[in-house]
Amino acid sequence: MAGTREGAIARAQGLYDDGTYLAHLRRLVAVPTESQMPDRLPDLRRYCAEVLPGVMEGMGFETRLLENPNAGRGPVMLASRVEDPALPTVLIYGHGDVVRGLAGTWTDGRDPWAVTEAGDLWYGRGTVDNKGQHLIAIEALRAIIAERGSLGFNAKVFVETGEEVGSPGLRALMRRDRDLLQADVFIGLDGPRQTTFMPELKLGARGGVAFDLVVRLRDHAHHSGHWGGVLPDPGFVLAHALATVVTRQGRIRVKGWLPEHVPESVLRATREIVFEDIPGLPEADPDWGEPGLSKSEKIFAWTSVIMLAQITGHPDAPTNAVQGEARARLQVRHTVDVPGDSIIPALRAHLDAEGFPMVEVVPVMERDMFGASRTDPADPWVGMVAGSMARTANRAPNVIPNSSGSNPSSIFAEELGVPVLWVPNSYAGCNQHGPDEHALAPLLREGLGLMAGIWWDIGAGAAPRR
Repeated sequence: MAGTREGAIARAQGLYDDGTYLAHLRRLVAVPTESQMPDRLPDLRRYCAEVLPGVMEGMGFETRLLENPNAGRGPVMLASRVEDPALPTVLIYGHGDVVRGLAGTWTDGRDPWAVTEAGDLWYGRGTVDNKGQHLIAIEALRAIIAERGSLGFNAKVFVETGEEVGSPGLRALMRRDRDLLQADVFIGLDGPRQTTFMPELKLGARGGVAFDLVVRLRDHAHHSGHWGGVLPDPGFVLAHALATVVTRQGRIRVKGWLPEHVPESVLRATREIVFEDIPGLPEADPDWGEPGLSKSEKIFAWTSVIMLAQITGHPDAPTNAVQGEARARLQVRHTVDVPGDSIIPALRAHLDAEGFPMVEVVPVMERDMFGASRTDPADPWVGMVAGSMARTANRAPNVIPNSSGSNPSSIFAEELGVPVLWVPNSYAGCNQHGPDEHALAPLLREGLGLMAGIWWDIGAGAAPRR
C-alpha cells in the first residue's frame, strides 16, 4: 500500500496550511446560493454545474447534474469515483444552498459573499453552513488520492441545494435515481459540535412538526366598551388552551408526544455526552422541562415544544376592541421513539379532552420539518468511524444519538437503508443563519485531519462487511 495514514492526514491539513482550502472556500462562498429566494435558482445551478465541479477538477470524479423533480427548485451535484464495484461505497453529503445573506447587517460592513479573516474566525455566508463543511470532505479525499494513489473505496459526493427550505423534491429524486445513489454508508458533514475541544459523531436527527393553534370566534372585532365582558375573548381562550399543553415548569402534558421507551444504547450514549460552556450563550435552566432528566437527555432523547409566535389583534397598533381571532404557532421536535404523524392527532385528542374543541389545529410546512432518524449507536459503522476519529484526535469523540435539530437524515436512512452518520466541524457560537456567520478556523484544520483519517481507514479495509 502506497503512503501512510499519517502522511494522508498531514497532506489534508497541509491544504489548510498552504492556503488551498481557503482559496477554494472563497470560490464557493462567492456564489449567492440563497435557496429561500426564487431568483437565485441560476446561482444554485451554477454552484452545482460549474463552481463545485471546478474545485474537484483533476480528482478523477465523474460529475453530473441531477435535476430536481420539483419545478423551480435547485438541482443536486453528484460526483462519483467508482474504483471497484466490490469495494465499499460511501455517499458523502453536503448542501450548497444557504439562508439569506442579510447584506448590510454584518459587523464592520462585512460582505456575506466574501470570506473575511479575523484571527481564527473566518466570516462569510456558508463558511460553516454548509460550504466549508462539505469542502472539508472533498479536500480530505484529495489528500487520500495524493497519498495512496487511490481512495481504496468508492465515493459519491452528493451536494443538494434545498436543505435550507426543507429539501423539497429530495425524496422523489432519490427514488428516481436510486441506482446512482446506492451506497454502504452515508456520511454527512453539517452542524455545530457540542464542544470546541472534542470531535463529534452524530447518528441522526430529531424530527420537526409545526402547526398553528387558531381560535376563530367571529369575523371581526367589536368595541371593547360595548362588548367587553360579554363576548368570549379568543386571546384568553387560546391562552388557556396553550396552558394545557405544558405546565408552568415546561413539562409536556400531551399524551402521545413523549417516548414510551428509549433504547438503553441511546441512554448510555446520551449519558456520556460532554458539553462546553460557550461565553455569550444561555445556560440551560434545570427547572424547565421534564423533571428527572439531565440536560443531554432533554436535548437528545426527549421531545420539546416551542412557542414560535402568538398573536391576537394588532400588537403594533392596538385597538379598543374584543378581537375575533387569536393564533399561535408551535413547533415540536421529537426522536424516532415518537412517530411524527402522531403529533397532531395526539394534540387534537388532548384539546378535545381538555374542553377546547373550538381550537383548530392547522398543520404548516416550514423549514426544518424533516422526519426523525437515528442510527443505532451499536452499529459497526459507528464503531469504525468513532474509532478512526479517536485514533486521529487521541481522544474519543462525543457520540450523539441524534442531533437536537432536524436535517434530511430520515430521507437517506429510509430510501437507502444504510447507516447515516454526521461529522460536524463547527461550534455553537458560529452564528449560522444570522449575520456574522463564521467558521472557527482551527476546527476546519482539525476536520481535514479527521476526515482524512476516516477516508484512509475505510480504504484500508476497516469498513464493516456488507
